[in-house]
Amino acid sequence: MATTVTRLPDVFPREDLSGAVTVYEVGPRDGLQNEATVVPTEVKTEFVRRLVDAGLRTVEATSFVSPRWVPQLADAGELMASLPPGGEVRYPVLVPNLAGLDRAVEAGATHVAVFASATEAFARRNLNRSLEESLQMFAPVVEAAKGRGMWVRGYVSMAFGDPWEGRVPPAQVAGVAGRLFEQGCDEVCVGDTIGVATPGHVGALLQELYSSGVEAARLGVHFHDTYGQALSNTLAALEAGVRTVDSSAGGLGGCPYAESATGNLATEDLVWMLHGLGLDTGVDLGSLAATSRWMATMLGRPSPSRVVNALGGGGEG
Repeated sequence: MATTVTRLPDVFPREDLSGAVTVYEVGPRDGLQNEATVVPTEVKTEFVRRLVDAGLRTVEATSFVSPRWVPQLADAGELMASLPPGGEVRYPVLVPNLAGLDRAVEAGATHVAVFASATEAFARRNLNRSLEESLQMFAPVVEAAKGRGMWVRGYVSMAFGDPWEGRVPPAQVAGVAGRLFEQGCDEVCVGDTIGVATPGHVGALLQELYSSGVEAARLGVHFHDTYGQALSNTLAALEAGVRTVDSSAGGLGGCPYAESATGNLATEDLVWMLHGLGLDTGVDLGSLAATSRWMATMLGRPSPSRVVNALGGGGEG
């Protein structure tokens, strides 16, 4: 696997942006859960191993949602058993309820995430519960995870818009995020599930969260590139102080329960921008691009990542 590239971005640091950025890799979970066919466990394991070798230190590995709902991740326990030792690497997993948490604990997970909604419509479509009922469902999950000494992330999906409800007021998102923090979440990630956010919207939502008492250090952002805004939205979040950004190697994934959602922000595209700004990620861009080319070959289609393609094509043998 290649570890160098023929070109890297020229670095022009900005005085208002400094330090390290946590690249929260979601490809193995959020990416592969959307595949029409089931990817073999050994391929998933190799995918995660290559991502870790490329320098990623947070890799969301899988989901302990019922295999009936997400058959692509039915091998969650088997996958966790096959992953390289954690050490300084975190392997968060999604857990929908106490039964999912029990399965995750049995599989050796130490970092988990719950997936809440900012809107009533998506809560009912995704969880078959009202928004309030879904938050009540997560409370004992977070409590039990924290009681076991686990790190817990809370996702807030549809934070910037909902295909059924339309506009989502920032105060409504802040309210859900506040409930997740009250329950004990260590970090909350606001998600642009259908990719409709713009930089001004990002700034307004983050300011609403800050006004409600949330610290930037405890926030993550998760952007989809449906309208080509993921990188500009990421820059707006960085300018507002956020330093944890979700992305998916090769741009894999979307949301299986939101028909208008397309691919995630590609990790390579994100890293190219961050490195150009002089922000540290710990990621080797060449190894990462080679990993996504390899996975594109495994999936039988080109990678949608522009950086992957610019650095050497969408797939490799």
